[in-house]
Amino acid sequence: MADAVIDGITTHYEVVGSGAPLLMFSPGGFDATAEKWRTQGVYADIRPLEHLSRKYTCIVFDRRESGESGGRVERISWAHYVAQGKGLLDHLKIPRAHVMGACMGCCPAVALGVAHPEMTLSLILYWPVGGAVYRINGHLRFAEHVAYVRQHGLEGVVSLVAAEGKSFNQDPRGGPWASVIRRDSAFAHSYALRDVDEYTRLVTAMGQALFDRDTAPGAEPEELLRLDIPALIVPGRDKSHATSAARYLEECLPRAEYWDAPVAGQTEETVAPRLLEFLTRVS
Repeated sequence: MADAVIDGITTHYEVVGSGAPLLMFSPGGFDATAEKWRTQGVYADIRPLEHLSRKYTCIVFDRRESGESGGRVERISWAHYVAQGKGLLDHLKIPRAHVMGACMGCCPAVALGVAHPEMTLSLILYWPVGGAVYRINGHLRFAEHVAYVRQHGLEGVVSLVAAEGKSFNQDPRGGPWASVIRRDSAFAHSYALRDVDEYTRLVTAMGQALFDRDTAPGAEPEELLRLDIPALIVPGRDKSHATSAARYLEECLPRAEYWDAPVAGQTEETVAPRLLEFLTRVS
């Protein structure tokens, strides 16, 4: 693992394997760390990093505000996550790369394709998040944090995170900057001194902007419809990864391939060959 400073924020990253570059936006929602490719749920079962790194240079990283990466209190949008991914490629002096997103990582992946099509060789979108329940739960998560701040103040948030050590994914009360608060005492100190009213307005607006639709967020449909990039979409099927969100991306991306495989059929034996076949064909 190594660190790069991108727009003043530390990004903790790892480069695995050799071959054409593949930038991988991690799964895990607001706890999107590089290790999730090896340890979380379906990814621990299908082991995409192990298989893809045999033929590609896989670039995995802790998303800002997650794991060992840093953060900054601001109204974070998908564009901020795009800037981190692009900045990491620039840091590594990689002008073009395949891009893979999983879970919430699909949102910055498609947004990067829209913002920087000249850098994006292809897109793999594995279990894109989305759906009405996902939007509702996203708003509830932010609302629970705001309610805790109003009751206990930002000092209370810092105390909670110090005592519990949980990420925003694990305990919404700790908020989007919980991981940075836990590991950076200087950040925690300045965080606690912020104006509560200004902070709650910022966080509320952030949640509303990130989860602004009942389908896959990340980029506008008009932008996706103009995107001339080959894409492979692998659907999930649960409350966070609605199949309708994957179908929406298929509809909007002109060069999309939709792998209509049931979740039970997405195994290590089936997924790795399908991903590698797609990458080989579009390279």
